[in-house]
Amino acid sequence: MLPSENLYPTKLALNKSRTFTAQNRKNLVTIEELAEPGVSLVSEWDHPEIGEVAGNILRARSNQRPVIWFMGAHVIKCGLSRYVIDLMHRGIITHVAGNGAVSIHDFELAYLGGTSEYVPRAIEDGSFGMWEETGGQMNDAIKEGFHLGLGYGASLARHMDLHPEKFPHRADSIIYQAYSLGVPATFHITIGADIIHQHPEADFAALGGTSGLDFAIFSHSVSQLEGGVYLNFGSAVAGAEVFLKALAISRNQGYSVKGLTTANFDIIPLGDYRSDVGQDHFHYYYRPRKNVVNRPTSLGGQGYYIMGNHLDTIPKLYQLLTTVHRDGRNGDEH
Repeated sequence: MLPSENLYPTKLALNKSRTFTAQNRKNLVTIEELAEPGVSLVSEWDHPEIGEVAGNILRARSNQRPVIWFMGAHVIKCGLSRYVIDLMHRGIITHVAGNGAVSIHDFELAYLGGTSEYVPRAIEDGSFGMWEETGGQMNDAIKEGFHLGLGYGASLARHMDLHPEKFPHRADSIIYQAYSLGVPATFHITIGADIIHQHPEADFAALGGTSGLDFAIFSHSVSQLEGGVYLNFGSAVAGAEVFLKALAISRNQGYSVKGLTTANFDIIPLGDYRSDVGQDHFHYYYRPRKNVVNRPTSLGGQGYYIMGNHLDTIPKLYQLLTTVHRDGRNGDEH
């Protein structure tokens, strides 16, 4: 039997960390710089398969099948929040999801009008991520939601809804707009990966509990994906792994989930991404190749890999989708 002292190793007291105000922080992304859908970004970029992806999305929605949009934080850091919001308003996106960083950047835009600090300098003096307003408000919202039995995304949206005076830019919040539209917004965190976990007010039971509930909500959406579409924008770990586990749970519980379309959007060149690749090649360890594109469609459907910068791929996809959807409707009432 292990000595009892080995079960309780020395640890840092996380509630002793110092925090700083974000009010005068220099932000690399601001509300004023957000791209306007169909106006700000006009590119000649194209991809031979993106039209097929867009067609499958429109077909899914015309058949009242779901479209899940999972993303990493760079979608927001590229200033593309309004594209996601617009596609939710049009009824094209039926579930939006992301890792913890997505929720933080979205929340900061809503209250501060800016996000994305300059990390190289801040990591040197210990100020990186130690923002009083971000960590304080988000952790308070998550703790309150946890005690009410809410998920992570719903907890943040509820806080914005209850305190409109604190969130002058919530019209540009994906979380809040999803909440207003009744679109599930779920966030799938890794404990220790997000700046709000550094904050003295962090409650890890609440963080894990609310994100765990979001996983159950996400799993339900995945269980309905037969004939639907799963899109993953730049989330090389969470977007691939959370999806595969939710798909496994769905099929384990008797949901067939066949004939779906999956598409991964990223900047890594994969070549013939549908071919088998051995463990002696580094592409084997890029999880979306297997867990988004290939494995989920083995029972039918099609997986795609669209290589390109978000600043090209998302406006192009939006253009293709809205050329058909000029009136903002998709054949069924949202």
